[in-house]
Amino acid sequence: MSAAFKFCPQCATALEHITLAEDGGDKTRLRCPACDFTHWNNPTPVLAAVIEYNGQILLARNAAWPGKMYALITGFMEAGETPEEGIAREISEETNLSTSALKLLGAYDFQRMNQVIIAYHAVCHGDVKLSPELVDYRLYNFEDVKCWPAGTGYALAEFLRSRGHEPVFIDPVWRQDAEKLAT
Repeated sequence: MSAAFKFCPQCATALEHITLAEDGGDKTRLRCPACDFTHWNNPTPVLAAVIEYNGQILLARNAAWPGKMYALITGFMEAGETPEEGIAREISEETNLSTSALKLLGAYDFQRMNQVIIAYHAVCHGDVKLSPELVDYRLYNFEDVKCWPAGTGYALAEFLRSRGHEPVFIDPVWRQDAEKLAT
């Protein structure tokens, strides 16, 4: 349940965890006891791209991330655009690259962030110029890139398998940091 969503957007009453019968059985959700508003807390669709650039895979590092973690280009769709238009826009905004081909890889569960990842293979061209939200990028040969065991990492693994490479998974920075805190 969303901890940040505390008040009804219709009447400003404090939301409560209320169990009601729904299709499929009883479901506890944040609901308004005054006007019956329900906060559905459905997963957010997020777009991602395995960028093939000059025969290699481009991964980027977000300025807000700890450590040396590199990942796929991702972003949210804008109202009125298709997923294909959205990921091409995100690629352009974040890397300055043009997309000449897109192929859907699949949809991937990312419950830790309450998201569903819609991932594409994107063939891109141009000169890389990163947006301010990215601080670095690296190019990897297909056989050298490592996957992480979550959302976009599974999309990258599927792309590698489609190209005849068995993916190698690593423990991501957030797991290593969590293990250090637990000891």
